[in-house]
Amino acid sequence: MSDPSNRLNGHPDKVRVLVVDDHDLIRMGLCRLLDSVPEALVVAQAASGEEALDQVRRDPPEVVLMDIRMPGMGGFEATRRILVSHPGVRVIVITAFNDDVHLNKLLKAGASGYITKSSDHSEISQALKVVMAGDIYVSPAIAQQMVVSGLKPGQESSPLGLLSERELQIAQMITSGHRAAEVAAVLCISPKTINTHKYRIYEKLGVSNDVELTLAAVRHGLVDPGEVL
Repeated sequence: MSDPSNRLNGHPDKVRVLVVDDHDLIRMGLCRLLDSVPEALVVAQAASGEEALDQVRRDPPEVVLMDIRMPGMGGFEATRRILVSHPGVRVIVITAFNDDVHLNKLLKAGASGYITKSSDHSEISQALKVVMAGDIYVSPAIAQQMVVSGLKPGQESSPLGLLSERELQIAQMITSGHRAAEVAAVLCISPKTINTHKYRIYEKLGVSNDVELTLAAVRHGLVDPGEVL
């Protein structure tokens, strides 16, 4: 468990949680759900990866519940940056997507847990206990899917598994409607580097333009069809 000095005064037995999701209703719903979890205390909310980084810098929580797909840098990059600057923070990814590509990439980035947005308060409670004990928590629904599909740890079932973490971030942002210059600004790299990554993504996925890339991303669950611009 974490150092008691990090706990909020007056609540020594509760885990301090930051909730990150760009949809207000979902974020508020998660906060209400956490109210029913005895171990949890929501200390802050954020609607983007950038806001999450600011919150962590101001007052590091013990656990971050992190959505994957958000405007700007998104959950992948926010998770990476949080864990570089605050390695003691546990990040539990909470998402509507339950594919192994996201799971493997996020665990490699240092996430401590992975649950879906259909999780109830008892599963969130269990996830908090597991990650605070220093272990990795993966939702039973995700674990079962991996067993059924015959996956082994580190094995990818989707062509998206060919992409590096950075390439996956860039593909996700491009197919969500961001231009190369916008992606470069968010990830703090040059537009030329973004374009280099983009053409490597094309080659790995066997596509030749952004339209084909978007279709592949939708087909393999990287983006929601309803959010493609």
